[in-house]
Amino acid sequence: MSKKVCILTSVHPKEDTRIFIKQALSLKNAGYNVILIAQNNKKEVKEGIKIIPLTEPKNRFERIFKLNWKLYKKALKVDADIYHFHDPELIFIGLLLKLKGKKVIYDVHEDVPEQILSKSWIWKPIRKLISIFMKKTEKLADKYLDGIVSATPNIDDKFNNKNSIIVQNFPLLDELTSSKLKFDKEENIVTYVGGISEARGIKKMIEAISLIPDKYESKFILAGSFSSKKLKKEVVNLNGWNKVEFQGWVKRKKIKEDFLRSKAGLVVLQPLDRYKVSFPIKMFEYMSAGLPVVASNFSLWKEIIIENNCGIVVNPENPKEIAGAIKYIFDNSQKAKIMGENARKAVEEKYNWKNEEEKLIKIYRKILDD
Repeated sequence: MSKKVCILTSVHPKEDTRIFIKQALSLKNAGYNVILIAQNNKKEVKEGIKIIPLTEPKNRFERIFKLNWKLYKKALKVDADIYHFHDPELIFIGLLLKLKGKKVIYDVHEDVPEQILSKSWIWKPIRKLISIFMKKTEKLADKYLDGIVSATPNIDDKFNNKNSIIVQNFPLLDELTSSKLKFDKEENIVTYVGGISEARGIKKMIEAISLIPDKYESKFILAGSFSSKKLKKEVVNLNGWNKVEFQGWVKRKKIKEDFLRSKAGLVVLQPLDRYKVSFPIKMFEYMSAGLPVVASNFSLWKEIIIENNCGIVVNPENPKEIAGAIKYIFDNSQKAKIMGENARKAVEEKYNWKNEEEKLIKIYRKILDD
């Protein structure tokens, strides 16, 4: 009988790329019986994964103090061989499951204590206190849980668990690449896909697009959700918005189509400490689709881009520099083509989910055999 895996998230959508498309499906394909507990409006089975629904909470307070308790009770009923949770607010749920004799893994997507320090919705005078509390809470998880799965090497450095492993969020090799892949494109289009916020550079990108001369007839495909209604209102009134094709949140198939139309992908996150040591999935997704990247000049990102000659690094706080990089790609189609080919090759050889999948399955087998 196959081992039962229960994946838990109270925050992420049921079809989250890391949680569902990569990890859950990889575990199912490796022979595990996978159940996902996540926000959803009904019970369903999707691609062989049983989804147990959680009602969408009205606010963060309800999610943390009511929804998570419901998640815990549903998780106990599953009676899985191993539980794998993806949200730091579920650490105490994970510890409760451990007290019940269950095997539990904590999947750490971000440097949470550092991230808290820049959370605008947390009252600034108490951010440091909450950050310290979170650091101590993660130490409990590190000490008592059966495994820690970290999304980046920098995160992994903060843990000492005997089963601590890095499983990076690299793209599936063929998900965003088409048989129609071409490097010579007619329209002058650049793309950004992901969360839309000031910290992720939305205002700088719009300003950069406004600086591209009209003769280029440039267009900026923007796909994702704004962090707030207030920000969206500010952004749509910026000079340059007339060149934006805003799509909102889109499915993966649509992202693939957008990449086919584009000449470059933008990833100009602002220089916050947590971003400087991150591996942005969108950068590798652009690369997997054969797109040159215009990326922030953080040393970690710069090393990847320069080593593979797959894009241009810029000061993410300087719209003129961002615009200059975009114009260079528009003006130099042959060099852009080489960058795109190099980007795709780098993903095929190094930055792909297949390599990470093997590490995930290996740590599952080790924990379940202990």
